[in-house]
Amino acid sequence: MPDDFADRYRTGQTPWEIGEPQPAFVENVSLVRGRVLDLGCGTGELAVFFARRGFEVVGVDPEPAAVEAARAKAEAAGVGVDLRVGSALDLSPLGRFDTVLDCLLFHIFDDDQRRRYVASVRDALTPGGRLLMLVFSDAEPPGNGPRRVSEAEVRECFADGFTVETCEPMRLQMRPEDAGLFTSDTPHGLWSVIRRDAE
Repeated sequence: MPDDFADRYRTGQTPWEIGEPQPAFVENVSLVRGRVLDLGCGTGELAVFFARRGFEVVGVDPEPAAVEAARAKAEAAGVGVDLRVGSALDLSPLGRFDTVLDCLLFHIFDDDQRRRYVASVRDALTPGGRLLMLVFSDAEPPGNGPRRVSEAEVRECFADGFTVETCEPMRLQMRPEDAGLFTSDTPHGLWSVIRRDAE
């Protein structure tokens, strides 16, 4: 298996890239407001989905190959999306947003990076703005895939300056060709809606 995300995008070994948004975001589109930031936007499925619905969307990903693919996807869809190479751990150049989207990013971080991520997201969100976050859940048995995340970890990480409005199980969709990587074709996920408190 490739050792890093650049190799994964180069070889197409990206099981999280399913060719459409994860259902959790489609089912909760009514929660999205105002200016939108897509963290770890990958090849742009989520960013393009919301841009098609009239939102101003910025997408950021550390992998140039992913961002280039996202730009091509946005162009093909005829929508304008501001897509940039950058890190979710330093969002200060991007300004503020009413909604931040995290589709399968948070769980890749170690403990120190998690603290930096939370601080970065807090700075990027307007007071009252929401982070909509989908991650691998600790309900998924040990094995392939990223670090699992528990509800307790989500609540602990976002205990200061945020209110966790929702934290509930949600199945993840994977590509059919990646069947067998996990314990099922729909691994266990955790869906969270997290509101930034007023200053």
